[in-house]
Amino acid sequence: MSLFLRIFLLFWIAMALIAGASIAITYTNAAREYEQQEFQRRPAVTIQASEALSQGGVRGLHDWLAANRNVVPDRDLFIVGPDGGDILGRRLSEPALRRLEFVLRDAWSGPDPHPQAGPPLGPPPGSAPLNFRPSRQAPQIVGADGTWYTLLIVPRRPSVFGALSRPGIPLAVLAVALAVSTFASWWLARHLSAPIRRLQAGARAVATESLDLRVSAGLDRRNDELAVLARDFDAMADQLKANRSARTRLLRDISHELRSPLARMRVALGLARQMPADNGRHLDRLESEIERLDRMIGQVLQLARLRSEDASHAKELVTIDDVIEDIVADAAFEGAARGCRIEVQGKANACVSGNRELLRSALENVVRNALRYSPDNMPVELRVEAAGGRLRVRVLDRGPGVPPADLERIFEPFFRVAESRDRGSGGEGIGLAITAQVLRSHGGTATAGNREGGGLEVTLSIPLVPVSA
Repeated sequence: MSLFLRIFLLFWIAMALIAGASIAITYTNAAREYEQQEFQRRPAVTIQASEALSQGGVRGLHDWLAANRNVVPDRDLFIVGPDGGDILGRRLSEPALRRLEFVLRDAWSGPDPHPQAGPPLGPPPGSAPLNFRPSRQAPQIVGADGTWYTLLIVPRRPSVFGALSRPGIPLAVLAVALAVSTFASWWLARHLSAPIRRLQAGARAVATESLDLRVSAGLDRRNDELAVLARDFDAMADQLKANRSARTRLLRDISHELRSPLARMRVALGLARQMPADNGRHLDRLESEIERLDRMIGQVLQLARLRSEDASHAKELVTIDDVIEDIVADAAFEGAARGCRIEVQGKANACVSGNRELLRSALENVVRNALRYSPDNMPVELRVEAAGGRLRVRVLDRGPGVPPADLERIFEPFFRVAESRDRGSGGEGIGLAITAQVLRSHGGTATAGNREGGGLEVTLSIPLVPVSA
């Protein structure tokens, strides 16, 4: 579940719980208070009103009501006379009107002798009240002249939400809101802060070049954005560690490779000083080592330029078949001395957008490497396929192949499967690294695999541009 959805659902559920608990508390409290305050105090109020009416008549009842209209908290007290209105002249509220209608409809029976005069406010002439329940509906009192008065005790606010102002309800609602929001906030803070603290520790570790810390530990079961970010951070740390190891190994290999020809040059120079008669041979040796050193430094600089972030190369539409034809012609001349020929199968009939010289160098490195390790009088196959918008060039030889564990490493700078063999053949172990980097800079890939029956197969893949374009 995504982090956004978790936060949304958490707040939605918390708000729903708070609202539901508030309504339930309010309704329960309001109903209980209504029963307690109205039904428990109603008999006492009725007795007081009856005494006021008997002692002071209508005027006494009027004065008593004016002084005791708020005798029941949060309730309105009306005394309705025979004219259907409050004796103080107040307008009846909606709850009072509904209560009066209910009382007059259900508390009395018998024919209405005045159907157009409105609902009767006392027992109709000649009839008596049936099932009269003053403590449950609306108590009535009668004056000395036989006039009936109805007492109505109704809530001031008809809505249940209006009862939020009643004693005890605000504190209960506040307690529920605080409890729910505290738990939700605690869970959300813990849920978010734990991976963030891990990321913070990981960033500090990377800043100090300590790349062994992994921040995704303990987040395996989470699939939200923070867990994905933690896994990406670990992948970045792994890549940085690999890059640092590769850089250290590259510097070590470069130092070793540069030291070897320098040592041979120093030996040749010493021999030339000791044996002046062989100066020509020693100078030739020095020249050979200098050329080897210069070629190696040139390849290292080329690889560094290819790996630089701001590397930019002039691009053009390159007809790949022409490039392959030139490389095959040069390689055939080189392999003729050993009876090795280049067999080309297929055509691309398409163009590649890139730098012609770099692409030629990348493909030539693979072909020359295949010729170097191919047995005498054995062909090197070059198969060209164009399908799915990509060009695939496969170079196959019948050489000794590469151990499976080293197939990916042969594209690393200065990596050699067999030191003595590579040194004897004159390879510096950097050509395939240049090939892989050139392919990456053109959106392609370079892979290697062993052939059945012996030999190595190197596959170069790169996006194509149709000739018609």
